[in-house]
Amino acid sequence: MAIAGGYLLFYGRRLCNGMVYTPLPISLMKNLKFLFLGLLFGVILIKSEVVSWFRVQEMFHLQAFHMYGIIGSAIVVAMVSIAIIKRFNIKTISGELVIIPQKTFHWGNVYGGLIFGLGWAITGACPGPLFAQIGGGFAVVLVTLLSAIAGTWVYGLLRDRLPH
Repeated sequence: MAIAGGYLLFYGRRLCNGMVYTPLPISLMKNLKFLFLGLLFGVILIKSEVVSWFRVQEMFHLQAFHMYGIIGSAIVVAMVSIAIIKRFNIKTISGELVIIPQKTFHWGNVYGGLIFGLGWAITGACPGPLFAQIGGGFAVVLVTLLSAIAGTWVYGLLRDRLPH
């Protein structure tokens, strides 16, 4: 079974002590295609200037449509894709039914989004393109990456005390 955004995603692998286990050479060879897709995605991010600090600043200063066009087209593609998946009961490549669970509103998402947007505006990068920026030679972005990791670590410490 495959659950989008869930944890039940193992296909023909062995379950060992509650963990899905795939031998390393097989796992490495099966995942090599994802490395190449990630590299291609990084090149696309660099060439479309999505990782450009100047483009992000233009967006937050409402000076250019470039980033809004890219983000807006991604939202439209996602909406159409999810509608098609739900309408036609599309299955995964291995024949599993795709289940998209309903989401409930939480104010924590609003606060988290505000913090995320503030960090994005200050640093000029969201977590996705960080690695593309580093790969593009912008070593200063390592500070942003380490800050994102530190923020994730702090969230892990405080998670039990936060409303969910």
